[in-house]
This record gives sequence, C-alpha cells and structure tokens, in this order.
Amino acid sequence: MSETSSVYKAYRGNSHLFGGNAPYVEEMYENYLANPGSVPDNWREYFDALQNVPAGDGSNTRDVPHLPVINAFAQRAKQGGTQVVVASGANSELGRKRTAVQQLIAAYRNVGQRWADLDPLKRTERPNIPELEPSFYGFTDADQETVFNTSNTFFGRETMTLRELINALRETYCGTIGAEYMYMTDQGCKRWWQQKLESSRTKPNFSADKKKHILDRLTAAEGLERFLHTKYVGQKRFSLEGGESFIASMDELIQQAGSKGVQEIVIGMAHRGRLNVLVNTLGKMPRDLFAEFEHTAKEDLPAGDVKYHQGFSSDVSTPGGPVHLSLAFNPSHLEIVNPVVEGSVRARMDRRADAQGKQVLPVLVHGDAAFAGQGVVMETLALAETRGYFTGGTVHIVINNQIGFTTSDPRDSRSTLYCTDVVKMIEAPVLHVNGDDPEAVVLATQLALEYRMEFAKDVVVDIVCFRKLGHNEQDTPSLTQPLMYKKIAAHPGTRRLYADKLATQGLGDTLGDDMVKAYRAAMDAGTHTVDPVLTNFKSKYAVDWSPFLGKKWSDAADTAIPLTEWKRLAERITSVPENFTVHPLVRKVLEDRAAMGRGEVNVDWGMGEHMAYASLVASGYPVRLSGEDVGRGTFVHRHAVLHDQNRERWDVGTYVPLQNVAENQAPFAVIDSILSEEAVLGFEYGYSSNDPNTLVVWEAQFGDFANGAQVVIDQFIASGEVKWGRVNGITLLLPHGYEGQGPEHSSARLERFMQLSADLNMQVCQPTTASQIFHLLRRQMVRPVRKPLVIMTPKSLLRNKDATSPLSEFTKGGFQTVIPDAADLRGDKVKRVIVCSGKVYYDLAKKRAERESEDVAILRVEQLYPFPHKAFAAELKKYPNATDIVWCQDEPQNQGAWFFIQHNIHENMMDGQKLGYAGRAASASPAVGYSHLHQEQQKALVDAAFTKLKGFVLTK
Repeated sequence: MSETSSVYKAYRGNSHLFGGNAPYVEEMYENYLANPGSVPDNWREYFDALQNVPAGDGSNTRDVPHLPVINAFAQRAKQGGTQVVVASGANSELGRKRTAVQQLIAAYRNVGQRWADLDPLKRTERPNIPELEPSFYGFTDADQETVFNTSNTFFGRETMTLRELINALRETYCGTIGAEYMYMTDQGCKRWWQQKLESSRTKPNFSADKKKHILDRLTAAEGLERFLHTKYVGQKRFSLEGGESFIASMDELIQQAGSKGVQEIVIGMAHRGRLNVLVNTLGKMPRDLFAEFEHTAKEDLPAGDVKYHQGFSSDVSTPGGPVHLSLAFNPSHLEIVNPVVEGSVRARMDRRADAQGKQVLPVLVHGDAAFAGQGVVMETLALAETRGYFTGGTVHIVINNQIGFTTSDPRDSRSTLYCTDVVKMIEAPVLHVNGDDPEAVVLATQLALEYRMEFAKDVVVDIVCFRKLGHNEQDTPSLTQPLMYKKIAAHPGTRRLYADKLATQGLGDTLGDDMVKAYRAAMDAGTHTVDPVLTNFKSKYAVDWSPFLGKKWSDAADTAIPLTEWKRLAERITSVPENFTVHPLVRKVLEDRAAMGRGEVNVDWGMGEHMAYASLVASGYPVRLSGEDVGRGTFVHRHAVLHDQNRERWDVGTYVPLQNVAENQAPFAVIDSILSEEAVLGFEYGYSSNDPNTLVVWEAQFGDFANGAQVVIDQFIASGEVKWGRVNGITLLLPHGYEGQGPEHSSARLERFMQLSADLNMQVCQPTTASQIFHLLRRQMVRPVRKPLVIMTPKSLLRNKDATSPLSEFTKGGFQTVIPDAADLRGDKVKRVIVCSGKVYYDLAKKRAERESEDVAILRVEQLYPFPHKAFAAELKKYPNATDIVWCQDEPQNQGAWFFIQHNIHENMMDGQKLGYAGRAASASPAVGYSHLHQEQQKALVDAAFTKLKGFVLTK
C-alpha cells in the first residue's frame, strides 16, 4: 500500500464498525457533529477523515447533526403537521423570534470563531458560549423549520429556515477558518467581510490543478526540512515542520499579488521557516544553502552572520508579470525587522510615486509568542495609518505553533485570548485558520490580500499549526511539553493528510509519493525548486549602489555653495505666501534669517541647518526629516513648518518653505512622528537602506531617548554592514549637552556610540558651529560614501552667538574634523593643549580669557570616529613645547568619549608628553538632577583643565 493510501480506507476495515455497534457509533457521530471536541481523539480523527469524502451529491458540504432534524419533524407531527410559517411582526412571539434571529446572526459574526476548528492537535474542547446556542434565544427543535428573513446576510437567500441559517452560520464562522472583524468601525469594511465570508460559506472551491499545486508546495516545505534534517544532523535550522501550509500561503500571496499589479514584495520574518522561504519561495539555489551548512560558502564580510539571518532577493514570474521579492536581513531580536521592512517599502513607493502602495507590498511573518510579546509590534502598527509612514497596508502572517519558545503552561504565554489581539488597536481583521487545512490557508490568504488591495489596510492570517521539533534542532521540547509532543509524535504531517484527502477525491493514490520523489531528486541535484525564477530581469526602479562601494571616509567633498546660490536659497526659505499670517515669534525668526542670508549678521544653527537642506533639494537630493516635533524642533529652533495663525480648519494652513526653493527641486519631507523611538528609527533605517540618494534624518526629542531604539542602533545601524554587507547612510540628530536639566535630558550616551565604532562602520560627530552642521549634512550626500552619521547636536548652542558663523564659512571651506585654536597664540609658548569636543569648548575658551592664559591651546575634535589622525597630528605639532595634553569633557569619566579617545590622542603625542583627564567623576547616572550640584561640577571640571594634572596620567 502506498504512503498516500487513504486514511479512510484504513479505517473502513476496522472491526468496531460491525453492525451491532451501529447505535453506539451513531450516537458518537451525533456528538461529534454537535461538538468535535466532545468525542475521544481516535473517534474524532476517524470522523474528521469522513468529512473529506464527497457527499452524495458530489459536493464538499460538511455533514450536519441528524438528531435535531428528526426531533423537529416529530415535534411538528405532534402539533398537527409541518406547515411552514413565515415570521412577521404581527405575531408578538414570532416578532421576538425574528429579533432573536438577528441576535443569533450577530453572535456568530462576533464570536463564531471561538467554535472554529483551528487546532491541528485537537487539544482543547470547544468552549461553552451560550450565545451561539439557539436555546439561548428561546428556540427549540420545533422552530427549526420556521422561515425567517435573512436579507441582511449574504447567504444568497432572502429567507431561510432556522436550521438552514444555523448550518450556514456554522459553516461560515465555525469551520477551519475563524474570522474576527466585527470590531471594525468602518461599516464598508465590515460588510465587505460579511459578503466575502458568507457568500462562500468560507469554503474553498479549487480546481484539481490548484489542489495539486498546493500539495506540491506542501511537499517542497516538508521535503526541504527532512532533507536538511538527515543530511546535516544536529545543525540549527529552525525547522518549519508542522507549519508547512505557510509555504503554500506565501506562494499564493505572491502569485495573487502579481496578478493584482504588485511589482515588489518586501518580506520580514524571524528564523522559524526562514531557510524554507529562501529556497521554496524566493528560489535560492539549494546548493548555495548546502554550502553554508558545509562552511564552503563565500565568506567575504568582516563579521558575517548565521544562515537563518540572511536576506535574499529574486524576481519571480506571476500572472501579472515579474515580481521582485526581497527578504530583509534581520537579527535574532524578534519583530525588530518589522519597521525596517515598512521603511524599505515606503522608500520603494516614493521612488515609484506609488502613493497608495498598489505596486509595493509589505509582508510580515510573525511567531505567536513574539507577536503578542514584543513592544515594537505595537509601535509599528501605530505607524500604519499615519501620513509619513503609510505603506498601503501590510499582510501579516502568523506561524502560530501554539508554544512560542518553551512556555510550558499556556496561561503564562500572554494575557489576551489570541496572539493577534494587538492588531485590534488599528482594527485590522484577523483570519485564524487551521494549518492542517491547506486549502483553507490558501483561501484565507486570498481574502487577506484582496482586502489589503481594496482598502489599503493591515490584515492578519493566523495559521494555527504546531512545531514538530524543538525551538531548534538541538532542543528536546518534551522536557516541558510532554502532552503536546505526544500528540505531535502521533501526527502524520500536514502533507500526508492532504495527500490522503486528494486521493479520496480521485486525484491519484500515488500523487503524493510521486511529488516526494521529484522534490528529493531536486534536492540531490541542488537545483531550483521555484519555477520560474527570472535570472536576467532587472527593474527600472532597481537601485544602483555601486557608486557608494569601496569609498573612503576621508575622500574630499565640495560642500561649499556659491554666494549667489546662497542668497537665492536664503530668500526662498524666508519668504511666505501672501495672506499667510505667521506667529510674531516666527516672523522675527524669518526676519533674522533673511538678514543672515544677506550677510548682515552671522548665521545661527537653525539657519545653517536649513540652508544645508535647501541646497541639497535644490541640487536634486531628496531630504526626509522625521522624529518627535521635528517640524518646529524640540528647542523651537527649526521652524521647518509654518502655521497660518488665521487658519479656520485644523487640516489646512501650513507652509513648508523648503518645499518651495526651486521649480524642479527634489522632495523635502518633514514628518512629526508618533511618540516612538524604536519603530520610527527602524523605519527610517529601512528607508535609507533602500534609497542612497535621499538624506534620511531621524532626530530624537532629546538624545537621551535614543536608547529606546537601542536594538535598532546595535543590530542594524552599527553592525548591518559588517554582518550583511548592507550599506546605509542614515543620519541621527541627538541633542546632547550638560546644562543642568537632569539625568534624562543631558546625554545622548556618546560612549555607547563610541563603543560601537569599529571597522569604519559609522561616523560620530559633535559639531559646534552653524557652518559645521551645514557642511556636515551636505557632506553626507555630496561625498559618495554611505555610512551612518551620528551627530551630537547642541541645545544651548542653538542660540549662543559664539556658535554662529560668518557667511564666508558657507561659501568656502568644508567640514573640519578638528577645529584649530582660534586664539592668537605663539605655538612655541604653549605648555598645555586642552582637547575637547562639544559645548564644553565655549566654557573652556571663556575660562582661558578670564585667566589670560597664553600658554594654553584648545583643540576641538568635531569628528570623534573615525578619528582624524592626520588633522589632529597636524594641529598638535603646532605646539612642540607642550608638556601636558588634557582631555576635557562634560560627561562623567566612565561616559562620554574619554575611554575611547585616549589611545587616539596618545598615538599622536610626542615622547615625554603627559595625558590627563578633566571632567566629572565616574557616575552611575549620566547627570545630576540638582541644579546647584551641576553648577559646582561644571565649574570644577573647567578649572581642572587648567590646573595640575590629577588622577590617571598617561605618559608617552
């Protein structure tokens, strides 16, 4: 007998079906039809198999309980016949029942999924939900043949008997798909779901060829896992076994999306099933995957990453034309890839001028535990409907293996009923589906995609399945889940069950075996399993990163602009339309900036930053600036968005001067984000990773709050290039400075960025003048280098006249990695050189003037990493007789740049010179909260920079 011989045929020969047991079997079957969870597992499996056998009329209609029908006719006979009565409002009792019918319909639409057959392991009994029982509304068996108006349903009939209605509701809402959508406030969306579900009774109706294709995808999913399991014993791969229907879902999603006009799909997922997706969905050559297992694959990155974190891209053929697939690289930090994918999608949409997301589709694949547990899920969902982060709706697919990691008791896994309940915050509909019904999984995927394309909103397919092996292949899950894994051990596998089902439908007893053999042959040959993968196709929207590869951070860049261009741009960004009334305070800012543009006064920080953006968009570089309150600026210095004080509606009356600097300028987007760091920064990283020609800037409200996005900084920004070869030019503006505002409003944690700096992975700068921020921002785009740029931006310096710059510094020169001492000193007379970075320079310069110290030079290091050895050494050599070098910083000794910069300073010192430290003592907190203590500390550290070296002194 072949492997795919029918389960039903095997059961048919069992002796327990002997005629003498018929009453017992009938009773058991009646109980099963009323509640599948009420019968023993072996009987339930048997009766489940019966449901795969076509009905007498050839349909796939599921059987219904017989006893209520028999009882109804008996009751009618006692009452004098079976006359059908159409309910009307004339009879008060029938009127009550008519209302009750509507309540019954509403109950199934709202909570019918609680009775759905969703668990492949059949571990739980059906919950007691009285609202789904006809008796709850006063109905008896005698009412079963009463006809009621059902015109508010989509079952295709104006009237139905109560029995017909209940059967239709249960078929629709209590089958292997359980739908949740009634919490939606948009009535159009709600009625759409009712029409789609009820008109089809949520039952697939696929052709024989379609069913064979589904089996082929299940065979591929199972086949790869079993091949890897036997060939690479014990190696981690995070198997998909138990969730094979996911591959059928992905296949359907891609093919249907292509037919609806989608041209790009960006996928984000964790490690579970990732290798399967790489091979069986994106078409990665199996031999390339095998090489990674065998450690013979090319290893040309400084660090690299494990195989189940790798991204991939390919082009596949669909009925609507080629579709480009991108699987995002991601770390083990679950769900953190979500906003990165969304940002990448938004960049692709903007490049295509695809405002509604009709051509680009984000797909996020989640695990059940992570979807419920990780906060970044909520943050990313919160972005979905906002203007600056809209991506046309995301299709979410949950591989719900009902265990998460190793939670031994489901009461500990979450506080919500479903792992998907978080999406109710944005009213996203959810389709829960039994992973052992691949056709239902495919149907749910079709409906989800159709909804997304129709309404541009998020939607969720929750594939309830199981995890055949442990969290990884070295794990023994039965240690904590003995009951579950007994059931899993007895489960024949989704592919086997579906092959048997198709065999009973006459599609071939050897069909499943034949597919298994064909897939195994492909694995042995290491050839493609996705057909056809397009190897020579290239979209006109593809990004060419080659101009930015192999470049050095020290390459020169011409960041100055001509005086005439400066004045033209300055005039444009300080002008407002007629009849547009700006706030008096803003009018003063614009007037001052206009004077700066004419060269009448020095340029301040806000103007310098504005002119950088203006000159970039005028030159064809788009700029995207986002963060909390970035339009105005946390410190009210930017005013990129002007507000008409006389506007009469909340959604009109704004003007963005930077969007009006030239006729054919590049776009300038300024986006006040939601109050989120992690998701927003992840989004902007994703955007920048897909658009090297846009200056993407994220500004923290205070630099202190950037640590809310530390995972993005650690796993993507700092290490993405060395792990995955992903070049990225994102810019971070992190307000930083010690001005007595306490522990959470002083430090952007410079030390953390310094600790992350290696392999020339990013730039860490702390500019102190208006011209410096101008040249630094322009350098980020004009220079053909794309590295993350982290800028410690000032607070008090925004309005400090000493930090302003003359107009000449914008039309000549460039960014200075080290700023020489501005004082008129004789180099040979200097005995001490104070080296610093940031705001403390102005405190030191003031102190030197007070002391009239002519033997002390002060150097500003504006680029802390990569350290500018050449420029720094040149400045230090100007003071050949200096004996002391002092590093001075605002931050505590265990923070700031001290521990990371001392070896760079030491490297450039002359023999005999001593290096000392002047700054706050080591502290567990970034700053003190007492104003008087802050002042005392600040005075002491500045004084220490000019007095005898104390504490740690390093002599060269």
